[in-house]
Amino acid sequence: MAALDAVSLTILLGSLVVLAGILSSVVALRFGAPLLLVFLLIGVLAGEAGPGGIKFDDVKSAYTVGSVALALILFDGGLRTRFATFRSVLAPAGMLATVGVVLTAALTAPVAKYALGLDWLEGLLVGSVIASTDAAAVFFLINARGLRLRQRVQATLEVESGANDPFAIFLTIALVELLLVGDRSWGGLALGLLREAVLGTLLGVAGGQMIALVLNRLGLAQGLHAAFVAVGALVVFAAANVLHSSGFLAVYLAGLVLGNRQTRAQSSVVAFLDVITWLAQIVMFVLLGLLAWPARIPHNMLGAVAVAIALMFVARPATVFTCLAPFGFSWREKLFMSWVGLRGAVGIFLASIPLLVGLRNAAIYFDVAFVVVLVSLLVQGWTIAPAARKLGIALKRTAMAPRRVELDLPGQLEQELVGYSVAPNSPYLRRRLIPSWAKPTLFVRDQHIIMPEEARDVRAGDYVYLLAPPEKAQSLDRFFVDIPSPKRDPKLLGDFFVPGTATLGALAEIYDLQISPEHASYTLADEFDEQLHRPTKTGDIIHIGTIALLAHKVAKGKVTTVGLQLDEPDEPVPENWQGRLAATLRRIKRELTS
Repeated sequence: MAALDAVSLTILLGSLVVLAGILSSVVALRFGAPLLLVFLLIGVLAGEAGPGGIKFDDVKSAYTVGSVALALILFDGGLRTRFATFRSVLAPAGMLATVGVVLTAALTAPVAKYALGLDWLEGLLVGSVIASTDAAAVFFLINARGLRLRQRVQATLEVESGANDPFAIFLTIALVELLLVGDRSWGGLALGLLREAVLGTLLGVAGGQMIALVLNRLGLAQGLHAAFVAVGALVVFAAANVLHSSGFLAVYLAGLVLGNRQTRAQSSVVAFLDVITWLAQIVMFVLLGLLAWPARIPHNMLGAVAVAIALMFVARPATVFTCLAPFGFSWREKLFMSWVGLRGAVGIFLASIPLLVGLRNAAIYFDVAFVVVLVSLLVQGWTIAPAARKLGIALKRTAMAPRRVELDLPGQLEQELVGYSVAPNSPYLRRRLIPSWAKPTLFVRDQHIIMPEEARDVRAGDYVYLLAPPEKAQSLDRFFVDIPSPKRDPKLLGDFFVPGTATLGALAEIYDLQISPEHASYTLADEFDEQLHRPTKTGDIIHIGTIALLAHKVAKGKVTTVGLQLDEPDEPVPENWQGRLAATLRRIKRELTS
């Protein structure tokens, strides 16, 4: 019976941890705390050295679970990345993900060597283990504090986070092999990296296309689409590893390909992976805590803290400023990206590899990774949002995003039904603003369904359902957000505000504008310069298709904040002559005052 009680206790504790993970997102959004740190400490307290007393030293199981969790995290990152975003920042993000990883490891190696008493190769291995960033935790913390990053900065960090993990993993495994067998040359390592990258790219692209094809062709039961995609991602990852290529690169690219294809149940897949990736990170942090041995850590504490300080204040900044020097980022943007070097899930995974193969000094690598993750979460995790505001990299959100309902329509892939509650101060209610590619289909008022032709007077509290392309559904949020009415004439300020660093391509995707491909990467500030042929001044107005852009804030001749003004929708033609006359007078008044 004691054995049965032990199993029941294990199930109870595991269920409580998962339940805490589900509820933790609510707490994090309210307080903005780095809750992954909490789960790290839960693992320590539950471990053999803590009050929980659970003896866990199965490194192989931890490595397996970590591989699955990291594969799903990378797949989700690729799934959320648009091709336009990927192409626009491929060069700077690629530099950070490849050259940046090597520079970070190389700059951290001397500190690891002298502070921990290691040789040069072992010091480089320490640097490789902690060289990869954990952007998923970064963006969760930023969203929890109600901030949104400048578009180019966010895109660069997103692509870097997906691309640097496979490179850091390969570098770590290569160094472990060198320390174990010692007969591989650096040239051989470079060729091995190239082979793994090329084969991983081919398998990832093919795998993403295959998942999309099967998802669209097979009539799976409702609810199985998300599970099929998640398992399909693991198949791509495992198959790539079996064929001795980069499984992590393959699974990231599979997500990138799938996320940019029209597929069934896209919204449910994304929502499912949201939950899975958050829980995956929690599991990895709990496992790290269980594997940690607090009584051993003080022996290497000073050296590990020295490595963490060197990583945060020397290696990461030097790497970012060096890699981004050719790409026109401001010093504020580079300084912020230097600080967004949060370490987390990948470091946990990589720290288990030396333990798994029984490498000499394996405990040191693990302890250093533990301390670095701890320091990073404590110092950077609580200061990312204030740093973004101080450096002017993030603009505070004026309102919470509205709750959006997405429903797939069987029989086609081009459109889905998107639903919102009409807020009292939403742009849609105030001025009936809506993109041309979204079509109102039905309204719900007081639990009654109303057709669009019957809903002449949309009211606050109504529910509106629109047909829209799945890839553009999220862009509708801004039209239904509850924001205060502008104090000044909205024709002067515009309907929305965006930073001058926003690209024409992003604007075209949301508002269905015709932009030539070569101009898609132009920023709005560049477009003002192009059309005006002089330094921009506050109040200048230019036009792109049906949208007027107003220079709201200008610094040194460059627009920093742009107001968007959409064309007014056509008024319905009244049925009686008095209404037609009133509409004509209003139209004449608008023309005279515009």
